[in-house]
Amino acid sequence: MRSYIYIFFSIIVLQACAQDTKNTPLDSTSIEQDTLEKVEIEIINPKGMTVATRFNAPAGFQREQSDSASYAFYLQHLPLKKHGSLVKHYDGTSKPNYQVYDAVVDLKIGSRDLHQCADAIMRLRAEYLWNQKRYDEIHFNFTNGFRVDYSEWMKGRRMIVKGNKTYWSNRNAPSNTYTDFWKYMELIFNYAGTLSLSRELKSVPINDLQIGDVFIKGGSPGHAIVVIDLASNSTGEKMFLLAQSYMPAQDLQILQNPNNTDSPWYAVRDCDGGLETPEWGFEEGSLKRF
Repeated sequence: MRSYIYIFFSIIVLQACAQDTKNTPLDSTSIEQDTLEKVEIEIINPKGMTVATRFNAPAGFQREQSDSASYAFYLQHLPLKKHGSLVKHYDGTSKPNYQVYDAVVDLKIGSRDLHQCADAIMRLRAEYLWNQKRYDEIHFNFTNGFRVDYSEWMKGRRMIVKGNKTYWSNRNAPSNTYTDFWKYMELIFNYAGTLSLSRELKSVPINDLQIGDVFIKGGSPGHAIVVIDLASNSTGEKMFLLAQSYMPAQDLQILQNPNNTDSPWYAVRDCDGGLETPEWGFEEGSLKRF
């Protein structure tokens, strides 16, 4: 059964050859247990409404404990829709779950076909910084290389894009409402993507994987997914959870592991030659970081 790991403990009691056990008194010191004990470790908790409460760490692993103000904590505690929910596209239609995802993130994505793979990752990073009031750290590059700082957007300045020329214009009164923040993000979604984001991020080795890191292939077609949780064991082995959006624009979703039908957790040790996910394969060296 999916989402359960079964660990069986048994004690084999050796009896003397040809001994009649029916007529022999039991020795409580030599027999500690005469039945098979079954211990179930539930990976998916249907009642959990965040990443950290929906997905338990695999047997023998401990979830990474993150500071409550960190980006890692923010990702570990993303709100989830009810267990069994289907991913919704921007137009309200559903994405059938053909062994792609195990949970759906409960965040609004807008009504335009913009919130796709790299867009969703930029949105998570920017929304975390916005909630932390770290506005000066919110910036992304258009595909043409032009850097767009949210701190300028807050001043009421707006982008003018004419062909490959991009420049600021003083058009609005200063504002920092969530509505204006989302308009900024939709501008980024329009003019940035996997190619620009892959150029902004820095490469990191797979063994140094952290929550918030991104597997990315820049280009057209390209794809990007984000590490949203991490667990390790006493020997230093790491396992992680992944989230993605896709085309057309759709909800963020927590991915299944196509190589492990029992658990959505991916093992770092299996990623030396690349990473296989339900809808995309990444080459070795695809891991990057903000």
